[in-house]
Amino acid sequence: MEPVRGLPEELPAGERVLWQGSPDWRALAIEAFQVRKVAVWFGALIAVRFVIYLYEGEPVLGAAISAAWLMPMALTAIALLALLAWYSARTTVYTLTNKRLVLRIGMALTMTINVPFRLIQDAGVVVRANGTGSLTFALDPSVKIAWALLWPHCRPWRLARPEPALRAIPDAARVADLVATALAADAAANPVTTGATVTQAPSAPAPAVQTGGRFAGGRTALAS
Repeated sequence: MEPVRGLPEELPAGERVLWQGSPDWRALAIEAFQVRKVAVWFGALIAVRFVIYLYEGEPVLGAAISAAWLMPMALTAIALLALLAWYSARTTVYTLTNKRLVLRIGMALTMTINVPFRLIQDAGVVVRANGTGSLTFALDPSVKIAWALLWPHCRPWRLARPEPALRAIPDAARVADLVATALAADAAANPVTTGATVTQAPSAPAPAVQTGGRFAGGRTALAS
């Protein structure tokens, strides 16, 4: 039983929760578990089989029935991925305090990952057209976190230096503002001599991207 939802223990004096949330399971299914791509792949496979059967002389109805034998397999695969996304979202709690990020994650084995602000070198945000989005955090090189332990709560394709992520969260733009404000306040209270360079981020390639860019956060920046 958690003393505080999403946290392994009570917060120290002077630390307070600014925001808590979990992934939107539908967005997580598309973004991390690639449900849409799997559906497209099976659709293409069924279409190819249909064309092959027509080419071999099958009537249209017969070719459609023969190709449709892949449909149960496709629906099963999509349903399993959607179920994993739902359970992953259900067992995940992201917490932002005025001093750190905390990720309570894990479908089979629950674990808590603490990310103090002083370890964050850079951060990124992508906001989708429906308002969901992901915030990613590049950490100090001295921090070692296994990619397999983080997934799917990490930035895609960053295997050598995994970046923790608040993945597929609702109202991502508002959460990004909260993170930026908290980082700026922490940087002002605990100044350091170096910081990340704030540059304009390139547009994200996905057509669903609505906004993305960098904003100052003390010693960090938030970018897509």
